[in-house]
Amino acid sequence: MPEYDLAIRGGTVVTATDTIRADIGVRDGRIAAVADRLADAARTIDASGLLVLPGGIDSHVHIAQPSGPGIVMADDFASATRAAAAGGNTCVMPFALQPRGQSLRETALAYRALAEGQCHIDVAIHLIVSDPTPAVLGQELPAMIGAGFTSFKVFMTYDDLVLNDRQILDVFDVARREGARVMVHAEGYDAIRYMTERMERSGQTGPYGHALSRPQTVEREAAHRAISHAELVDLPIVIVHVSGGEAMEQIAWAQERGMKIHAETCPQYLTLTAEDMKGLGQDDPLAGSKYVCSPPVRDTASQEQIWSGIQRGVFDVVSSDHCPFRYDETGKRNPKGRTSFRWIPNGIPGIETRLPILFSEGVSKGRISLNRFVALSATNHAKLYGLYPRKGSIGPGFDADLTLWDPNRREVIRQEILHHGADYTPWEGFAVTGWPVMTIAGGSVIVEDGRILEEPGRGRVLDREIDRTKLSPRL
Repeated sequence: MPEYDLAIRGGTVVTATDTIRADIGVRDGRIAAVADRLADAARTIDASGLLVLPGGIDSHVHIAQPSGPGIVMADDFASATRAAAAGGNTCVMPFALQPRGQSLRETALAYRALAEGQCHIDVAIHLIVSDPTPAVLGQELPAMIGAGFTSFKVFMTYDDLVLNDRQILDVFDVARREGARVMVHAEGYDAIRYMTERMERSGQTGPYGHALSRPQTVEREAAHRAISHAELVDLPIVIVHVSGGEAMEQIAWAQERGMKIHAETCPQYLTLTAEDMKGLGQDDPLAGSKYVCSPPVRDTASQEQIWSGIQRGVFDVVSSDHCPFRYDETGKRNPKGRTSFRWIPNGIPGIETRLPILFSEGVSKGRISLNRFVALSATNHAKLYGLYPRKGSIGPGFDADLTLWDPNRREVIRQEILHHGADYTPWEGFAVTGWPVMTIAGGSVIVEDGRILEEPGRGRVLDREIDRTKLSPRL
């Protein structure tokens, strides 16, 4: 009987710390050995000339999430995880959004039920807390953290999601006591309302008005406020989808003073600009809505500032913030969206293109090392959100979640080659160097050269545990 179920031979194995030529042996869905040469396997994959990377972990995606009357998110769990796998990912982390007035527990369990049996790769679910009632703070949130939902997100903007300062402090306090990880969407609600009304009064209601209504000032102020609240409560937080230098400077300022403030950015803030929202050269006045996301994309100077932050270690992770809508009446072109940017659904698809863009713009262009790429795309996600040492690296005992990567393959991103549920990509025609050629999840080859080899259902919904030895003492 062969010693291994699968052997991957001849590749260059890359982790966040090491780059070596080695074979990998897989048994029962986990990595059993990493050695100079392995023999005696039921199946062998020749990885000569390829990089063998930990499967990507995208810790910030939106899937099958309620999005308002008449608005339908373009991806369910089957299509989103299919696209993620095709893009070299082996785990994604979506959000169970609590509608105001509804039970957090019931929301989380219903969302989990949507995912079970529908996924190509593993998922681990965050919560979104929008209604921190005494019952939620005292009972439901601690219970759900204990049940494996160990991370959640809070919003400082959006009518149906925004928490005021006292609510944020109360939620942070629960997270500190229970050991949960908190993600913060940092944009100032009142400032955005003021700017939106100002843009509409001046007649700037097209998609580009979205960028004007959410300048870096509103992100900078909210980031500083979130940091101050976290300092007061003594809570590590993650400020997500940082778009430019002003908010980044607040985070760097906190990190330099020893505060445990983590930061995330996304490929859109490295490659797209607000000019894209003008839809220049296109007859359709709503064409720019394909680029509407929050915070909005900025300018080339901001891109360079974000790259500098990545190189300096300000950012821990690069996620996609995949939030897909179709370019039709159910999404970007809904009837109200045609009257003002305020009604255009915020979000763009990116779950499949995150890794090729980051690799091409980062590694291929010499901005970051291979090891830093692995840290930003997999290892740090696992460490931040309770999946390490199960996922995020390559070594005995880790899940056999691997991506075989051709660092020299050139591709042009096109909607026709993608697998998501959206009907467009904001990176249409974007050329990249470096491409995933095989995705292995739990020791099974699920994608090869863009072909999906398995039906949905093999992916698991993962529970995570809190390390109780690291909890802050109760007051």
